[in-house]
Order: sequence, then structure tokens, then C-alpha cells
Amino acid sequence: MLIRQLKRGLLAVALALGAATGASAAGVSATEIVLGTHLDLSGPVAAGMPSIRNGMQMRLDEANDAGGVNGRKFRIVVEDNGSQPQMAVRAIDKLIRKDEVFAIVNPFGSGPNAAVVKRAVDEGVIYFAPWAASSIIRRTANDSPLLFTVTPNYDTTMFKGVTWMLEQFKPRKVGFIYQEGPLGALMGAGVKKALEAKGMNYAAQAGYKAGDIDFSSQVARMKAADVDLIVLATITRETIAVMAEVKKLGWNNVRVITGNPGRTSIVLQLGKDTVEGLYGVGTWKLYTPTVGPDNVKKWFADYKKKFPHEPDENALLAYAYADIFVKAVQAAGRDLTADKVLRALQTMSFEHPIFYDKQVFKGGHFEPEYTQIDQVKDGAWTALTKPMQ
Repeated sequence: MLIRQLKRGLLAVALALGAATGASAAGVSATEIVLGTHLDLSGPVAAGMPSIRNGMQMRLDEANDAGGVNGRKFRIVVEDNGSQPQMAVRAIDKLIRKDEVFAIVNPFGSGPNAAVVKRAVDEGVIYFAPWAASSIIRRTANDSPLLFTVTPNYDTTMFKGVTWMLEQFKPRKVGFIYQEGPLGALMGAGVKKALEAKGMNYAAQAGYKAGDIDFSSQVARMKAADVDLIVLATITRETIAVMAEVKKLGWNNVRVITGNPGRTSIVLQLGKDTVEGLYGVGTWKLYTPTVGPDNVKKWFADYKKKFPHEPDENALLAYAYADIFVKAVQAAGRDLTADKVLRALQTMSFEHPIFYDKQVFKGGHFEPEYTQIDQVKDGAWTALTKPMQ
């Protein structure tokens, strides 16, 4: 630990001076780069985690199979956060203290990431591509230069999505069902702004805790308020559960729109007919093994040969984010330091079929941000709008 702390101190000084450290980075040996991540392997979003884990692993394996990057191969350590902040703290402490990782890549969950991001960056660990409420994660980390956020801000995307729904369908009353914590808070800010711009307010609100499985009371509250639009700040299982309650009530004159975390292929796979008619706020392109450009179809085919899990756009997205990190490490050169990776990320641009456009990091955040509205029709997400910037 003493050696690690010395390395971290040297890195902090170098970052402050804007110069390369020249010191050997933690997690980096002559032949290996150790990365870490924490995912919900046992909690409410566990069904979606193979996509993130496998997509990321696929890109790292490709790099390793090609001989590594600048003579080093990647090894990634995966820990369980169960969608619980306290589990994330234990996971990050292990990754930093025992595994001495060079970077945290693709960690999942707004609450878990908010609980640990400052802990990581204060130790000098690069924190790359958290699947979380970006503006809250940035604020929690004091906009550390070691943090790179990629998820479009939930408040701005929800503002655009709800504004479109209000203008398109002119609902009389709007209800909001939200996960308590950073996810619901940030999405709620965008929803409220959209309502206030139209001179409206919530007709009903109902929160839930991560891990809850019964949403009958939340939907009953919406029904009692006679809302005709329900906005969801939910993830996979909760999105399906709310739609199941709506269908169970035979409530046919209400529209339901979910934020970006619920607009996924796995919601279709698990929800089936239950989620038919659901609207979604999307922030990247949706592909399937049979729908997409030839290079994406080939990627899906290669994935299916490698993993037993059915691929989806989250797997492709995790692959794309891992690809960005691999390219930054490549650009940093053999004398690998965190500072050199930061410089590469800050100066490079990135393209991938899943992104709507060429992307860059501005102030450590992935831009430009796009929003598209989709609806589940005949079991598939169908675009209702073009991407809106």
C-alpha cells in the first residue's frame, strides 16, 4: 500500500502540473494492465449484466489476442455491487486495495457509482464510462479529471422526451414513478422542467427503492389520480413490472414512457407482450442480430459464437466504451501512466455504429447528446422521431 500511495501522490502532482508522471502506474506491469468494474450481479438488474460484462470482455480479448497493447495484455476483475451502495463500497475497496487496478471501466448503477466514484478518483484511479446519472456522478467526484462520463444526462434527455409527449398527445394529467436516489432525482428534474414549461405539475408521484418488486401501489396511485401519461424513472425489471400492473388493470387510455435505462432490448425479451405500446427515451441506436449494418450483424454473430448469452445493444455499447479505452491506452504509448491516458481521451474523437454521431469528451463528458423517442410495436422498438440534439 505504501508504494501504491507514493505512486498516487506522484500522479496527483503530475495532474496538477499538467505533465506526464514518468512513474510506473498502479495496476500496470511489464506484461499486464489490470482493470476493474462493479456490476449488479445479484440484484434487481442482474439479468442485464451479462451484456455489459461480455461486451467489455470481448473487446479486451480482441486486444489480447492481437498481442496486447504496447506489449501488455488486459486483465479485468469483476465485482458485485447488487445495486446497493454499501456493496459497491466493499467492491471498490477490494479493487483498489487488493487488486490495485489501473482503471474502473463500465461500472453499473447510479446509486453504486455515486457512493464510490470520489473514493476511486481520490486514489488516482481512472473512472471510465460509468452507467449512471452523469451529472450527479460528476458533481460527486468534484469534476475530477480522472472521471469520464458517457451516459447522456438524464435530466436533459427526459426534458426532451417528456416535452415531445406533451406536445404530441396533450395529456391532461401526468404521473411520475421513480427509483429513489440519483436516478429518480435527475430524471425527475427533467420531467418537472418539461411540465412547468407547459404550465403543468405532477398529478401524482410514487417512489420505490432499488430491489422492490411489487408496483401495485404505485400504479394504483396513478390510477386514482386519473393520469393519462405515466413517466417512469425505472430500469429493466421495474419497467416491466409497472407495465404488467397497467395491463392487469385493463388500463387502456394511459400512455407510459420510460427513460433511457428502460428502453432496452432486454425489456422486450423479458417483458414480451406486457411491454407492447411502451414509449422510450433513447440515446443511442438500437440493433439486433438481424437488424443493422453488415459490420454490426457480424459483431453479433461473433458474440454468439463466444458467449451463451443472447447479445443486445447494451453488449455492443459496453464493447464500444471498452474500445474507446483500449484506443486511449494504445495512444498513451509504452510508458503508460494515467495522465497520458487522460490526454488521449481528451484529444481524440470516437466513432462507432451505435453512436448517432462522432463523439468527443468535453470537460470529461461524452458529447454531443442525442435523444430519440421510440415505441414498442409488434415486439420491437420503433423510432417515432429522428435523433434530437
